[in-house]
This record gives sequence, C-alpha cells and structure tokens, in this order.
Amino acid sequence: MKERGIAVWEKYVRKVTPYVPGEQPENNNILKLNTNENPYPPSSYVKKAMEEISDEQLRLYPDPRAGLLVKAIANHYGLKEEQIFPGVGSDDVLAMCFLTFFQSEKPIFFPDITYSFYEVWANLYRIPYEKKPLGEKFQIYPKDYFGENGGIIFPNPNAPTGIFLPLKEVEEIVEKNKDVIVIIDEAYIDFGGQTALPLVEKYDNLLVVHTFSKSRAMAGARIGFAMGDPKLIHYLNDVKFSFNSYTLGISSLIAGAKAMEDNGYFFKTTEKIKNTREWTKRELKKLGFSFPDSMGNFVFASHEKYRAEDIFIHLKENNIYVRHFQQPKVDNYLRITIGTKDQMEKLMDCLDQFIR
Repeated sequence: MKERGIAVWEKYVRKVTPYVPGEQPENNNILKLNTNENPYPPSSYVKKAMEEISDEQLRLYPDPRAGLLVKAIANHYGLKEEQIFPGVGSDDVLAMCFLTFFQSEKPIFFPDITYSFYEVWANLYRIPYEKKPLGEKFQIYPKDYFGENGGIIFPNPNAPTGIFLPLKEVEEIVEKNKDVIVIIDEAYIDFGGQTALPLVEKYDNLLVVHTFSKSRAMAGARIGFAMGDPKLIHYLNDVKFSFNSYTLGISSLIAGAKAMEDNGYFFKTTEKIKNTREWTKRELKKLGFSFPDSMGNFVFASHEKYRAEDIFIHLKENNIYVRHFQQPKVDNYLRITIGTKDQMEKLMDCLDQFIR
C-alpha cells in the first residue's frame, strides 16, 4: 500500500544520514593516503599467532568477555581488567558509549569540526547535541564545554585537524563536568601529545578510548577499547551483552593480545611515522601549503593559491588518494595520511608537478 507515492511502511523506518568513510579503491597501483591507515605491517608476533590458530578455536564461540585481550591491555597500561571495555574497533566502542551514557534530555557537546561519526550516532540514537565551534586556528576552547549538558566527547588529537589539546585543558573540561560522562577519543594519541589515561584514576566520569587501527597497524582486525572506572565498564558491558555477546572473533583476540607484547616494534614504527610527518610538513611548506601543527598520523593542509578540490582531483588522476571534506570551514583543506618516506616523496613529486 502506498500513500502519496511512498510505501506506508516507510513512515516507520528510522532514516539517518550515514557516515561516509574514505574511498577504498581496489586498484593495487593506488597510493592510498586517505584513511589514516598505518603504512607498516603489524608486529611479527601477530602474523605468527595467526598461523597457529587451531580448528578448535575457530569452531567454538570466542570468549564473550575477551579475557585474553583485556588482560593484555590491562597489563600494558597498568590497569585492572575491570577497567577495560573491548569492542569491534573504536567505532563500536564509541557507539556503545553513546547508547549507554548519553541518555539525558540535555544536549551532548562536541566540536563542529571533528570526527563526523559523532553526529551520526547522535542522530541515530535520538540524542540532542550542540556542536561547539573551533577557533580560527581550529583550536578547542575548554570554556565552551563548561555549560549545562548531557555529556561531552571530542578526539585528542582532534580529527581531521590533528591539533592536540594540552592535558591541563582536558582536565579543566572533565573537572567542570563531573555530573556527566566525558569521553576522550584518543585514536591518534600514540603519534603525539599526552594521554588523558592518568585522569581515569582521579575522575570516575571519564572514559579514554583507544584503537589498534592506527598505531598498531591492525585496522583490518577491528579492535578498539575504552578505559575508565570499573562502574562505567560494568554499565557498558550490560549494554553490550544486551546487544551482541560475541563481538570479537578469536583471531582478533589473539592478534590484539600478541600485538600488545611487542613494544619494541610499536615504538619503532610510531617513531618512523612521526619523523616522516615532520619531514612532510617541511616539504609541504616549501610548496606553499599551510596547516595546523598536527600530532596525528596525517596533515590537514591548505594551499595559498590553489583550491583543495583541484589538487585532490589532480592527485586522484595520478592514482594518489587523499581526503577532501566538502563541508563549510574545511572545504579548502586536504587531509593527507602519512605513509612511508618513499610514498610521501611520490606525493611531493606529484604536488610539485601541479603547483610548478
């Protein structure tokens, strides 16, 4: 049955504008610098562990509490196991946080230029929200988050700008909002800045969220986790087990636990990326680009003479993919993932051809 050209059942469908991820081209000849993936392989510990997974492990359901992974994460960060909540990438963890903690009629706060999934989840779960404008240099103003609200979330370093908010200012926001949950999304913290993790022992309303997708080169394994007060983790688990008990497969549990054991490789690869990022900044400046001082594994760059969209098209025509956001305030910027030194040299050569 239809009503004015629309099926009646469509009136009862929840309609949202979905998150749009970066392009995932299938062509192997593409230089892919658009989704902030790590250009280096995971630890050799991970590959070896994958080869040793037994048929029995695959045949049975995995541990719903992800004990192997939780223990490894807790040991690594010096926390109790009951302070860790694992999930299918940090997106899954954050979505569970929205569903669990943002239940007030008051709006939650997050920046107007930030990870666009926050707005998607708020709309999906019918959560009121207010986007707080960043400053002219894309900085977060802590005082903007001191008003009455139903919760707060922001990335640190922020995405897509890469700007890091000093820990002192992060604590100001948490201190002023003890009656709601504050979530610090630290997907990029391993590339620069100081984690807010020490504050979870001081504030029982704070959650810090990390991911294996960036610094641990395991985006394909889909592992993320939140760290906070045991009571917060208990509430998250209650929602998770009411939604889906078996969220992480055995391969991800084993791979994640093994990755946590290889600190030497972790620090080696993150240092490589940081060094290449700083080299990239210097080279971009020579070509007339400007950008905030990124502390992530990417640079958010704008050119003084050429439109970002034109540069984006030129790069794509030459099989180099970067991210262009067609939205106010940032439509003249490109987010460029930091690859290997060789990859960034190829990018610079292509940019040089366009600009000169």
